[in-house]
Amino acid sequence: MFKPVLNGVLAIAISTLFAGCTTLGPDFKAPPAPADTAFRHVDASTDGARLPATWWQVFGDATLDTLETRALRDNPGVEAAAQRLLQAQAQLGVVRAGQLPSVSVGAGVSNARTSSETSQGLALGGRSIEGNNYSVAASFSYELDLWGRVRRIVEASDAQALAAQIDRDGVLLMLSGQVASNYWQLRGLDAELAILRDALATRRESQDLIEARFNAGLSNELDVSRTRIERANAEADLHEVQRQRNLVEHALATLVGASPTAPLLPETAAGALPQPPSIPVGLPASLVGQRPDLAASVAQLKAANAQIGVAEGAFYPALSLTGNFGYASQSLNDLTSGGARQFSAGPLALSLPIFDGGRNRANLALAQARYDEARANHDTRLLTALREVEDALSDVEQRSKQGDVQAQSQQAAARALLVAQARYDRGVSTYLDVTDAQRSTLAADRAAAQIRTQRLLATVAVARALGGGWEQGAALATVR
Repeated sequence: MFKPVLNGVLAIAISTLFAGCTTLGPDFKAPPAPADTAFRHVDASTDGARLPATWWQVFGDATLDTLETRALRDNPGVEAAAQRLLQAQAQLGVVRAGQLPSVSVGAGVSNARTSSETSQGLALGGRSIEGNNYSVAASFSYELDLWGRVRRIVEASDAQALAAQIDRDGVLLMLSGQVASNYWQLRGLDAELAILRDALATRRESQDLIEARFNAGLSNELDVSRTRIERANAEADLHEVQRQRNLVEHALATLVGASPTAPLLPETAAGALPQPPSIPVGLPASLVGQRPDLAASVAQLKAANAQIGVAEGAFYPALSLTGNFGYASQSLNDLTSGGARQFSAGPLALSLPIFDGGRNRANLALAQARYDEARANHDTRLLTALREVEDALSDVEQRSKQGDVQAQSQQAAARALLVAQARYDRGVSTYLDVTDAQRSTLAADRAAAQIRTQRLLATVAVARALGGGWEQGAALATVR
C-alpha cells in the first residue's frame, strides 16, 4: 500500500541530488568597472571619499534640509515608486513558490443517479444506481527541478526585484537633486530681485533729480527722457525676474508635495548666496557602487543572464510528480472509516521536447539577444554617467574662474559709475555717460549673482552625478 508513496519520495530525493549539482545557463559575471584614473576636471581624487546619504546637508542650509525632508515624505512620486517595489517583491514571492510543492485540500458532496437503460444498467438487471457521495481529500503537485530551470527563474525575478528597489532609491535621489536645484534657483532669483530693487530705487532718485533740474532750467528734456527710460527698464526687469521666481516656486511646491496655490517660501531680504561646498569626488571605478541607475542596470543584466538558463531548460526533460490522499463514502457517517480511504502517488510524468518547429531555439536566441542588448545598454549608461560627472566638474571649475573674473568686472563698473556721475555733476560730460555706467553696473551685478547661482547648481549636479551618497541595500535616512 505504501510502495507508490515510497517510490515518489525516492524520486524526489534523487531529483534533489541532481538539482543541487546541475544548473543550466551561464553564471553571471558583473561587467568590469571603469579604470581607476582620476576625473579630468578635478585636482585630486580620493577613492574612500563619499557623500553622506543626506547629501544636501553639505550646504548647511536649514531651509533646504526641511524642504528635502518634506519632498521625500510627501511627494506622490515617492509613493508610486514604493508601490512598484512592492509589486516586484510580490512577483518574486509568486515565482519562489514554484520551488515548493503545491498542496491543496478539498471537500465535496454530490447526489447522482445512473441510467437503467445503459449497458451498465442492463447488466445490473435494468436497475439504476443513485445516492449521495461525500469526499474529502488533499492533493499535491511538484515540478522536479532537475536542471535548475526553476532556480534560474527565481534568480531572474530576484534580480528584477533588486532592480526595482534600486530604481526606488534612484527616484529619491532624482527628487532630492531637483529640490536642491530649484531651491538654489529660487535663492539666486531672490539675489537678482534685491539687486533690481536697489537699482530701481536709484533710478527713481535719478529721475526725480533730473526732473527737478529740468524744471529749474539746469537740464534738458533728453536727460529727463533717459532717466525715465532707465527707470522703466529696471522696473520691467524686476517684473520679469519676479515672474521667473513664481514659476520656480510653483515647481518647488509641487516637488515637496504642496499645492502651488499657497506661497511656499518668502523672498529673502538679503540676497547674498553662500559659497558652494566642496564635494568628495572619488574615482570613476566607484561610480557603479555609488549611482543607483548603474547598480539597477547591473541587476537587470543579471536577470537577462538568468533568462538564458530558463530558455536552455526548454531543451531538457521536465519531470513532475502528483499525488492525493483522502476519503470518499456514500454515507457521511462512514467517511472517516478505514474502508473509505483512497490515495494515489503519481504519475511521475516526464515530458521531453522532440519537435517544436524551432520554437525553443528561437527563444534561446531571443534570450541571448536580450542579454547582449542589456550589456550594451549598461555600457551606454556607464559612459553617460562618466560624462555627467565630467560635465558637472567642468562646470564647477569654469564657474569658479568665471566668478573671479566677474568680480573684477563689478569693481570696474562700480568705479566707472562714480566717475561718470562726478563728471556729469561738474558739467564735463552728458547724462548719457551716467546711464551707460548705470547699465554696466547693473549688468555686472546681475551677472555676478547668476554666476554664484550657477556655481551652486553645478555643485548639486556633481552630487547627483556621483550618486548623492547612495549605497545599495539602504534607502535615504529620512525615509527609512
